[in-house]
Amino acid sequence: MFVILRTITVSEGSADQVVERFSQPGSVVAQQPGFVDMQVLVKQVRRGEEEVLIMFRWESEQDWKNWEKSDAHVQGHRNKAGQPKPEYILNVSHAKYEVKAVTTAVDETKPTV
Repeated sequence: MFVILRTITVSEGSADQVVERFSQPGSVVAQQPGFVDMQVLVKQVRRGEEEVLIMFRWESEQDWKNWEKSDAHVQGHRNKAGQPKPEYILNVSHAKYEVKAVTTAVDETKPTV
C-alpha cells in the first residue's frame, strides 16, 4: 500500500472550509483504479493556526502515479491555474509513504480456527 499525506495549515477558524472541499461526494479520485480511500483529519488545537491532514491511500505507488498522469487530474489543475490560493491557506506540504506493516483490530466474536 502507498500513502500520500497532504498537510494544509490554515488560519484560525478555517479548517472546516478545507474539510468541506475534500469531503464532496462523487470525487473523481475515488473512481480511480487502485484508490483505497481518503481520510481528512483536523488537528485539535485550542486557538491559533489549524492543521488539516489529508491521507490518500492507494494499492500501489504505480496506481498513484497513474492518477497523477490521468486526464482528470491534469485537467483539474489546469482549471485552477492562475487562480490565487484562498487567503486562509498559509502552507501546504506533501509527503509519500510506503506502508510496511498494518495491525487491525481483533474481532473476538468470530471463532478462531
